Amino acid sequence: MSTEELATMKADKTVDARGTSCPGPLLAAKKAIGEIQKGQVMEVLSADEGTRRDIPKWCKKKGFEYLGTVEESGFFKIFLRK
Repeated sequence: MSTEELATMKADKTVDARGTSCPGPLLAAKKAIGEIQKGQVMEVLSADEGTRRDIPKWCKKKGFEYLGTVEESGFFKIFLRK
């Protein structure tokens, strides 16, 4: 997906993990993924640089679709589809 598409995407679930560092954002995402249905989109907000690598790897391992990352001022929005 393009950055523009991601920037306007409406997520079904948002996980705000900006106050945590690795592995906090990934653990929060793992907990929250059970709250959405297959096909729905989850957005993870994180200021931790490691999350940009961890979430795509986790998606691949679990069979989720990593949609992309949008960089905001001081944090990242990472999108995935269950």
